[in-house]
Amino acid sequence: MRTCGRVIPKLPPEWRVSPGLTDYATALAEMEARAAFVATGEAGELLWLLEHPPVYTAGTSAAPDELIDPRFPVVSAGRGGRYTYHGPGQRIGYLVLDLNKRGRDVRCFVHNVEGWVIAALGEIGIEAFRAPGRIGIWTLDGGREAKIGAIGVRVKRWITMHGFSVNLSPDLAHFGGIVPCGIADYGVTSAATLGKKADLATFDAALALHRDAFLETLSCGAQNSA
Repeated sequence: MRTCGRVIPKLPPEWRVSPGLTDYATALAEMEARAAFVATGEAGELLWLLEHPPVYTAGTSAAPDELIDPRFPVVSAGRGGRYTYHGPGQRIGYLVLDLNKRGRDVRCFVHNVEGWVIAALGEIGIEAFRAPGRIGIWTLDGGREAKIGAIGVRVKRWITMHGFSVNLSPDLAHFGGIVPCGIADYGVTSAATLGKKADLATFDAALALHRDAFLETLSCGAQNSA
């Protein structure tokens, strides 16, 4: 199938929601294996929603002095970015997508992932936005800008890995062990802190509502040809 001059996968990505807490290292290994199979055509794309036990993950740009208190396991993630925290009450989205067929434009991909998360947050009454020069998803908490979602991706052979995390109802004190994403001047917030409905199922439904539009934007929005 061709759309906007690109060859779009015949089947939509698998939409997987894992119940309970998934060990980070286990999920990382499964995601990397799936990406390798997508690259060879042995498996289809994947949109995977899950939740992790408390863990700090280090991106390729993580600086040692940004790990303040390693109270939880620290895992090298292989993605771009710096330190971030994952834990209960946070929705994680791992996106294993083939940019060979959707437009080889990583910046466009990240921009559209941000747009997808912003649209989903809007469905639960949170006005979120991008902030120039700061990757991630931002909103106002008490009149101050605060981060409610993080973006971190890795692209290998034009197959994407990792994706986003959104703070629904995590223990925000757990972010105190790191400088989140290397940004010390702004705090973090959550849907629960903002007084919004924060359960995983509700947010998953909001993501699903905007999923097809996100995928279509990937197909038509990139400036570079596949």
